[in-house]
Amino acid sequence: MSKELTVINGFDEIKGLVLNGIANENTRYAYENGLDIFLNWYQDQGKTALNKSVVQEFRSMLDMTGQAPATINLKLAAVRRLVVEAIDNNILDPIAGEGILRVKGIKARGVRTGNWLTKQEAQEIINTPDISTLKGLRDRAILAVALGSGLRRSEIAALKVDNIKMRDSRWVILDITGKGGRIRTVPIAPWVKKATDQWLSKANINSGFVFRSTQYKGKLIGEKISDQAIQDVIIKFTGLSAHDMRRSFAKLAKQGGCPIEQIQFSLGHQKMATTELYLGSTQDLTSAPADFLGLTIN
Repeated sequence: MSKELTVINGFDEIKGLVLNGIANENTRYAYENGLDIFLNWYQDQGKTALNKSVVQEFRSMLDMTGQAPATINLKLAAVRRLVVEAIDNNILDPIAGEGILRVKGIKARGVRTGNWLTKQEAQEIINTPDISTLKGLRDRAILAVALGSGLRRSEIAALKVDNIKMRDSRWVILDITGKGGRIRTVPIAPWVKKATDQWLSKANINSGFVFRSTQYKGKLIGEKISDQAIQDVIIKFTGLSAHDMRRSFAKLAKQGGCPIEQIQFSLGHQKMATTELYLGSTQDLTSAPADFLGLTIN
């Protein structure tokens, strides 16, 4: 008799094994969210076993909600990870598991444009925090690093004082570790260094992590800020995500005349095609076909 994973005989246990095996905080959060959504749907539908047809039905449900393909595929990836753990722990029959692993994701339909800041918006935002307070100095420095370097929020949270060095007569963020453990060096402008220095000086930070949590009266809390706290600061002042700040960095650099390959190096992309998606290189919204029609209405 083949083994089938049910809610009763191991689902929650395997979910714990999945999450414990993920080191990246953002990925772990996304997978936990995806598995919770799957489990809630699974229970609401009265399912009693996990198999290929169940996962296909789950995929169809997600597709009908109008979610982006990337969002749906992330949830499916979480389910696949759960299946692998269930097989490895002898809770799910390997043949049934292989069927689930063959369930394909949703293909992207077109290219999402995404969000980014204009130069004027970016200029206004980096001067918005109240720098008469310690927290305001920190928030401005976070915005400056995000806009002025294109680092991911996890990379900003992991930034250390020793990463900021002088190389070839300019300031850089040296040997930052990004996705897949890839190491890169990111040049920064003097205004980014200035905003960071003013925060570090006021907070009396000489070593360790650059960004820390702060209390109302300015006392530092802990040795490191979380990835989510970086996201919260960016959303507070921009209404956009940290990922949109990376996109803004790329767009503004390209508009200013920076070669695309140099933008690729700073962002840490392995493929030029990924950088082109950030830039929206295949579609120019500032000089679009509609602008050349020459038509008006009264």
